Amino acid sequence: MPENALPGHALLELDRLTAGYGKGDVLQEVSLAVPAGGIVGLIGANGAGKTTLALAVSGLTRIAGGDIRFDGRSIRRTGSRDIVELGIVQVPQGRLLFHELTVEENLKIGAAPRRARGHCARNLRKVEEHFPILRERRGQRAGLLSGGEQQMLAIGRALMGMPRLLILDEPSLGLAPRIIAQIFRTIRHIHAEGVTVLVSEQTIQHVLGVADYAYVLEQGRIRCSGTGAALRDEDAVRQAYFGRAARDRPATHSDSAHSDSAHSRPTHPWPTHP
Repeated sequence: MPENALPGHALLELDRLTAGYGKGDVLQEVSLAVPAGGIVGLIGANGAGKTTLALAVSGLTRIAGGDIRFDGRSIRRTGSRDIVELGIVQVPQGRLLFHELTVEENLKIGAAPRRARGHCARNLRKVEEHFPILRERRGQRAGLLSGGEQQMLAIGRALMGMPRLLILDEPSLGLAPRIIAQIFRTIRHIHAEGVTVLVSEQTIQHVLGVADYAYVLEQGRIRCSGTGAALRDEDAVRQAYFGRAARDRPATHSDSAHSDSAHSRPTHPWPTHP
């Protein structure tokens, strides 16, 4: 387990992970741990490698070195479908919904894992408790939803799979402050129900407001880590996140049109079938 990580059993552990696309490596010997029952943040600017890390854990990009362990078992060579069956479910950046399908159809696609198939109705009710607007929009096509409603649907689809580990890749991207606050309140509620969470963000205050512990990723490497309280005043976070020339500039979503954009990667890396 990485130094200074939270104590306890690591549900997810990255051990000197190197990963990328084609012949290029985006992540360089990244080590981090997500304890069972915890909520861990991953902070980094555009191009830092946050999306690459999420895709690597989900079995959706090339791993060049190191290891990924889930519940003590190496999943480095495990296929993406089997990773989902183990309980790792991702809410990808950009949501990647099936826009021509209804809200209900998108949610039911999320119930594809074997352990979730017999609990579809119950899980659907639970998702609608988290996001009541989805109950009202059940028969509406996903492509007609607002951006905030689409993000709620993407999170709901992931919850339909009964995740043990929920990975959220920049859930606040492009959303209004009021909707962001609602999304992060829901993340807290999901965590309180016993789901382990890894959430990556560019917006520091959102992550540090919910995470037990966080890592700062800079140019594919872990720059520093600590509890939310410790990182709020950490100068290394300001330098790693904003850079030397603009370390006092507040974060904005205009800086984050595409995660890991400095590196070539598939436009739609998420599987197109359940």
